[in-house]
Amino acid sequence: MTATRIAINGAAGRMGKRLVALAAADAELQVTAALEHAAHPALGSDAGSLAGIDTIGVPLSAELTAPVDAVIDFSVPPAAEAAMRICLDRQIPLVMATTGLSDAQQQLVRQTAERTAVCWAPNMSLAVNLTMKLASIAAAALKTYPSGADVEIIERHHRFKEDAPSGTALKFGELIAQQMGQTDHVHGRQGRPGARNSSEIGYHAVRVGDDPGQHTIVFGLLGETVELRVAATNRDAYATGALTAAKYIATRPAGLYDMFDVLGL
Repeated sequence: MTATRIAINGAAGRMGKRLVALAAADAELQVTAALEHAAHPALGSDAGSLAGIDTIGVPLSAELTAPVDAVIDFSVPPAAEAAMRICLDRQIPLVMATTGLSDAQQQLVRQTAERTAVCWAPNMSLAVNLTMKLASIAAAALKTYPSGADVEIIERHHRFKEDAPSGTALKFGELIAQQMGQTDHVHGRQGRPGARNSSEIGYHAVRVGDDPGQHTIVFGLLGETVELRVAATNRDAYATGALTAAKYIATRPAGLYDMFDVLGL
């Protein structure tokens, strides 16, 4: 079997390093490019060494010159935009795992998917995507519950995360609203907001320490409560999912895919 050649955008970041390390251990993958911004102090260093493994013969670079079958972007919005423009121009399949994209950047994702295969998901974890499926099922079952169901989404992440609420929390809310019809998305509460409106989903973002990610979905009923909770203990779950997505889209026709497609959910 020919290995899928991948480029990792943001290869010197926390997630990028784990992607390099896990991809190097996967016989179905070959890291052929490791990308960072032009001012990064580690440019020219071996991506494997930066990831804490043996050298892999791929230097950290600001330009994509090596042949690749797919690009994985786990970076920040400006760098993600640059990766999208490269993939759009060269028709390279793309795994877009960066969150916090602006409306214009989200539109660029869709534009890129018109010319090449793009897997776009706020979370690459198998467990998270399975929980999203369960949340959709629960929402569909509870939408006609006689007393109504209140939905609150609580997410916890490390202190370095720049966007809030998380893209994953927003995706949970989107999927639930598709089933239950909520139109108001409320981010935190303070003062005297009054009685809870049945048309809202509440989001609450916690930023503490080095927490790699937790999400709790609360369906509050009168007399009983349903909670779905998913938590990561390290970042490998996200990296493994992104690598699986790269294998999936490398041979797919142009179009917009998500992790439900990748995982057969």
